[in-house]
Amino acid sequence: MGGLQKNSLIDYPGKVSCVLFLLGCNFDCPYCHNPGLVRGDLTSHDYPDERAVLEFLARRKGFLDGVVISGGEPTLDKSLISFCEKIKRMGYPVKLDTNGSQPRVIKCLIEEGLVDYIAMDIKTDPLQYSPLLVKDYDPGHVLTSIRTIMDRAKAYEFRTTCVESLVTAQIIEIISKTIRGASQYVLQHFRKGMVLHPEYFRADRSNYDEGGLRQLKAIAEPWVKKCLIR
Repeated sequence: MGGLQKNSLIDYPGKVSCVLFLLGCNFDCPYCHNPGLVRGDLTSHDYPDERAVLEFLARRKGFLDGVVISGGEPTLDKSLISFCEKIKRMGYPVKLDTNGSQPRVIKCLIEEGLVDYIAMDIKTDPLQYSPLLVKDYDPGHVLTSIRTIMDRAKAYEFRTTCVESLVTAQIIEIISKTIRGASQYVLQHFRKGMVLHPEYFRADRSNYDEGGLRQLKAIAEPWVKKCLIR
């Protein structure tokens, strides 16, 4: 377990939630704001294990409305399915944040009724993930996860963090057509600060201003049911 945020009003739509962060990721996104979780090199050893988290959730019944499992990339954790089973037995709805790289895990979680909301990040055109974000990666995995989520998930959203060097108007159109008919597509601001590869942004690679994001939103809107800027 990489960390626990005890309460959040923004991570699970419409719910007061806690956020559990799992260690490790198979992508190398330069703008990632959780570098310690990605590398698994947290310097503090004062973070909870599964037992401590479950005890915390038991104490918070009646206050928390849901549990968010994030990362890192949580679907890489071999204990994720059993962990979700324990959380669901406590009566909590579960939201999963994922990069969509493990479609079999996502399918299993959905089919077993272990997730109630899925937020999947689409980083750029799925056909360009390799070598930009990961080496030797099959884009079919991400595309399969998209289709599985759209066909089977109870509730979901797709998200793209809008970094100018990775996300252009053309790429937003490609992504939007790939998820055509999706219930919700969120365009996210890139916020500078602690990131995985700060050197990537020394050449003035940055985020879009509000006007630029509105232009991207206008491109996406015809293809999806709802498009938001967050």
